[in-house]
Amino acid sequence: MATFLYRMGRLAFRRRWYVVLVWAAVLAAVGLGALKAPGASDEEFSMPGIESQKAFDLLEQRFPGASADGATARVVFVAPNGEKVTAAENRQAVEKAVTELGDGTQVASAADPFQAKAVSKDGTTAYATVTYKVTATDLTDASKTHLEETLHEARDSGLTVEAGGTAMEEGGGAGGIAEVIGIAVAAVVLLITFGSLAAAGLPLLTAVIGVGVSMATILALSDALGLSTTTGTLAMMLGLAVGIDYALFVVSRFREERARGRTPQEAAGLAAGTAGSAVVFAGLTVVIALAGLAVVGIPMLTKMGLAAAGAVVVAVLIALTLVPALLGFWPNAVLTRRDRGSGRVEKSAETNGGTRWARFVLRRPVPVLLLGVVGLGALAVPMTDLQLGMPGDEAKATSTTERRAYDALAEGFGPGFNGPLTVVVDAKGDSDPKGAADAIAKEIGATKGVVSVSPARFNEAGDTAVFAVVPSTAPTDEKTKDLVKTIRGERPGAESETGATFEVTGTTALNIDISEKVQAALVPYLVVVVGLAIVLLLVVFRSLLVPLKAALGFLLSVLASLGVVVLVFQQGHGAELLGVEQTGPIMSLMPIFLVGIVFGLAMDYEVFLVSRMREAYVHGESPDEAVTSGFRHSARVVVAAALIMIAVFSGFIGESDSMIKMIGFGLAFAVLLDAFVVRMAIVPAVLALLGHKAWWLPGWLDRLLPRVDVEGEALSRRPETVPAPAGPSDPSDLEAVRT
Repeated sequence: MATFLYRMGRLAFRRRWYVVLVWAAVLAAVGLGALKAPGASDEEFSMPGIESQKAFDLLEQRFPGASADGATARVVFVAPNGEKVTAAENRQAVEKAVTELGDGTQVASAADPFQAKAVSKDGTTAYATVTYKVTATDLTDASKTHLEETLHEARDSGLTVEAGGTAMEEGGGAGGIAEVIGIAVAAVVLLITFGSLAAAGLPLLTAVIGVGVSMATILALSDALGLSTTTGTLAMMLGLAVGIDYALFVVSRFREERARGRTPQEAAGLAAGTAGSAVVFAGLTVVIALAGLAVVGIPMLTKMGLAAAGAVVVAVLIALTLVPALLGFWPNAVLTRRDRGSGRVEKSAETNGGTRWARFVLRRPVPVLLLGVVGLGALAVPMTDLQLGMPGDEAKATSTTERRAYDALAEGFGPGFNGPLTVVVDAKGDSDPKGAADAIAKEIGATKGVVSVSPARFNEAGDTAVFAVVPSTAPTDEKTKDLVKTIRGERPGAESETGATFEVTGTTALNIDISEKVQAALVPYLVVVVGLAIVLLLVVFRSLLVPLKAALGFLLSVLASLGVVVLVFQQGHGAELLGVEQTGPIMSLMPIFLVGIVFGLAMDYEVFLVSRMREAYVHGESPDEAVTSGFRHSARVVVAAALIMIAVFSGFIGESDSMIKMIGFGLAFAVLLDAFVVRMAIVPAVLALLGHKAWWLPGWLDRLLPRVDVEGEALSRRPETVPAPAGPSDPSDLEAVRT
């Protein structure tokens, strides 16, 4: 592989105009396709195999045209202290507001709370449900403005008026601001690392081009493949992250080869053959982690993983072709100012910060290893208390109207009112569907923990009924989860007595089912992803213990980061420092996202750092010398890459949305622990203790595994790698030096 990539790098350097034109044509083609595409729609979330989804499917089948895909707004009216909303003046203000709410062009209906019996028992609180003809993303600015103005006018009457629901959700997301922050910090880190504007700008330029190609491709194929507007979120974030990382390592190796006296073209070829090989296998580990999301069984998550995997593949191809081509235009501009001014490239120092740190760890491997493992283990302890769920309006800041509406409804109608359960009774074939539905509703209503059961609503055929069940506890409360299990446990008895069956669904039940399915899928996902990665790393490092050490180190870092997320967002320790106003369960998909994304990035750092150690060991250095060499050449760029990732993810912590804040914090902390504790401390300590055994591979396995030559051993025997004489040897090198 190293020889093939070496030739590819030289070819891209020599034929740089063709390479640039090809990528420009690709970007233009997919960009044109994206412009002509009808546009991505909001994909309806589904999770096959869970009861809630089966109930939703049954509702769509038996109640055609009544699916709840239209946006809704629940407007809450609270009377001033000592008054009731049923008082004449307050009632008049509420009815006037409801009438105005129903006048919107996109409004389907606005229910009067006094007619719909949506008034609390104490008469202090009432709510009106506004249903729209379109989805939340299709609401026009005029409709949203009309809603806000109506709320403002109603407040002038002295009532407290708040609103929640899907109509209040803001479009877009935090990604735009976060990506800008990430790029800005990345530019600073790259400038400090390389000491050259060109060297710092080149990885940013190629990463942006790669993201452009990936996102335009996703948009162009969105209609054909059924991709949603959220599918590209993960692709954009990871495409930018790994795009910068991969170009960073190729440019760094190019500068290193120039320091050894190579001509620009030769240095580009060697950079592609050595660092490029590491890029290929690092990219493969990320692709494995992302494609493995299909194990979870959520179609939307599978599409997000595959789209992000495609973005990673594009980043790898750009690092192997476009980066060497652009180096051909500015081979000296990417060097430091001192090297450009002197007319020659200085050799890199034998001792730097990476070397000193490696020697420190090599002298004290046992204390460093124990400190790292015990520290990560301590951080992982809170994970034993992990509770999964889907935080809703209760997790938003109290400054938002959605949170205030949630609190007002909980106070006026009880905490369970914000998360009612929907029971679907299938009485098809039963001789008395109404009697069966009433019997089931009566039995469920007598269950401990149920506050009320609404009257059943039948479909036109009269064989299916739907009614709402209000729990006594909040949607995210563990007691609500137990109640859902209890109600479902009553199903066999109801079936034997009535001949009808029922299923429990609704947002609360759906979130509970998702949490359980994700939790059950986490272990199989880890087994598949880690297992495939170990096999891949066996081929890369030709060692039995190094891949196992890499996998165990990743598990330590991801468990520790999950523990910290639980500590802050669930238990509330230090939550106020991050602006978290309400603690609660951890988002159901958080562990899967954390495992998938961090595993890919962690293996990036593992491959880049340890491949240099393997390269030095293969070329005759002792185990300790190989560790030192690996840190001397790679520590600085690994640290820079990690800092860039932390900056990108940390940009999300400042967002008001608790789920975005949680994802940003979890990913940033996971990269921090994995890069600086596991890869920079535990890895060299373990290698120091293992010595030659670290690179041991059974003979039978050595013969079985394919040889890919990531460390570039074949390149060291090529005459082309001999340092070039003072004058360039081919026309392209002469042109490059003149540049």
